[in-house]
Amino acid sequence: MSLHKGLVMKSTGSNYLVKIEDKIIDCKIKGNLRLKEIKITNPLTVGDRVWVEIESSRNFGLITKREERENYLIRKSTNLSREAHVIAANIDNAFLVTSLILPEVSMVFMDRFLVACEAYKVPANIIFNKIDLYSPELLKYLDEIISVYEKIGYVCYKTSAERNIGIERFLDILKDKISIFSGNSGVGKSSLIRKIDSRLNLKVQEISNYHLKGKHTTTFYEMFELQTGGMIIDSPGIKGFGMVDLEKENIANYFPEMLNLIENCQYYNCTHTHEPNCAVKKAVENGEIAFSRYNSYLSILEGEEDKYRKR
Repeated sequence: MSLHKGLVMKSTGSNYLVKIEDKIIDCKIKGNLRLKEIKITNPLTVGDRVWVEIESSRNFGLITKREERENYLIRKSTNLSREAHVIAANIDNAFLVTSLILPEVSMVFMDRFLVACEAYKVPANIIFNKIDLYSPELLKYLDEIISVYEKIGYVCYKTSAERNIGIERFLDILKDKISIFSGNSGVGKSSLIRKIDSRLNLKVQEISNYHLKGKHTTTFYEMFELQTGGMIIDSPGIKGFGMVDLEKENIANYFPEMLNLIENCQYYNCTHTHEPNCAVKKAVENGEIAFSRYNSYLSILEGEEDKYRKR
């Protein structure tokens, strides 16, 4: 039996596909590793660097150790018996794929995703897809939204996978990096990935007539090698993004435009809700902080996980 270092490429719950040198090995977790983390649904995730025991006579391995993560993305699990689900680890770039139409994505959902990226040190970008379907009025509104996020420091992209618009802008960022594409169902993640690398024959999500919601096509998190170099993670469409392990007094720290003002508040433990002489509230009133962002802050602060989801 020999020990090898590998990279988790796919997680299906109890089975993992691990890239070891130029081979993909089917693996399971050794029992003692599984027991170490009982508050999450998955002890391992796509992007984890692991050590694997392989028997020389078999193309099968046992994962014995996970290396410490540089960063990761985590959200509250839909499995009520566990606390959280780790989406991916060791990420160089996260791309939140969103849309203002078919389906319309909630601004609060967007901000929750961005807060998670800030909290767990994952560089985030925003892709507004399907712009070929936008009316002139909606394109104007999109520019207003983009100005809010670019002012904060997020890089935004306007794309159309259908018309192959804007995709070349972020291709250089993907080279030799591990990137994840995430977002609501139906926003076009898989279509964009197919445009980036035509060899990746991913299923394209349809839009159902019921509330114009996307149908789920990606079931598991999976990482693919790009022919131009680098890795890309395709993720299942998600409806909500519940926060995990964020102390209420620290939430404002994950809003970059608020972080710069916190020290100017009268009280060191200001919640930016009711206190007098609050620099954050003053910035909202004079337009320095977008009201939509402040509204998202309040939603997270109050633990409103489901009210923002469109039914």
